[in-house]
Amino acid sequence: MGQADTAGTFTPYGVSHWVLLGVFAVGALLLVRAGRRHRGTRAGGLFARAFAVSLGLFAVAMQVYRVLPSQWNIGVSLPLHLSDFTWIVAVYALWTHRQWAYSLTYYWGLTLNPQAMLTPALDAPSFPHIDFVDFWTQHTLVVWAAIYLTWGLGMRPVWRDFATVVMVTTVWGVAVFWFNRVTGTNYGFLNAKPNNPSLLDVMGPWPWYLAVEFVVGLTAWALITWPWAHSTGIPARWRNSAKS
Repeated sequence: MGQADTAGTFTPYGVSHWVLLGVFAVGALLLVRAGRRHRGTRAGGLFARAFAVSLGLFAVAMQVYRVLPSQWNIGVSLPLHLSDFTWIVAVYALWTHRQWAYSLTYYWGLTLNPQAMLTPALDAPSFPHIDFVDFWTQHTLVVWAAIYLTWGLGMRPVWRDFATVVMVTTVWGVAVFWFNRVTGTNYGFLNAKPNNPSLLDVMGPWPWYLAVEFVVGLTAWALITWPWAHSTGIPARWRNSAKS
């Protein structure tokens, strides 16, 4: 049985962690059911845009909070983590249903965010700290967006989308790596491992863990592309949009 959070610090696989994962699972199931009812209806478009506004307003509010003079820290306040780009493309995907935005939401949202939710930092603050609320709300909403668009509304990735996410992620990695070198920051943990234990610890020292992480990411993205790319059940609307 999980332990309760102590001394204001979040306890991985403690009581609150299991509650959060349970809420996430229930919410995902409800969104899938709602999305399937919404397919091809005006209600689907309205719901997706309301979802986009909710996620966007929350994330923007948190970003504004991070750049306030009392909170400013060049190492953590800028929206340069891949998770920051993920919520941006998720909002756009929900609002427009554009294939490229959906595909980035799908790949990033269904691999990076769940990993962070399942293995959160051991020194993370607990509820009601604003960092706790920010982390869990933003990560959960992004994964829900990917689930709603995929298993709810029926959008699907294809191999062209796999190539897109590899290219965009590589460009992000190179740009942020050099930004870190110039400013002494460590966005994306591209220039050093995080201080708290993480999956990167089993991938070798810097810079080799970057190569291992990239290969693992490519493998995961390929595995979550293959079932859809070989499926004959992709709705025509999304097949057509994937080609555009």
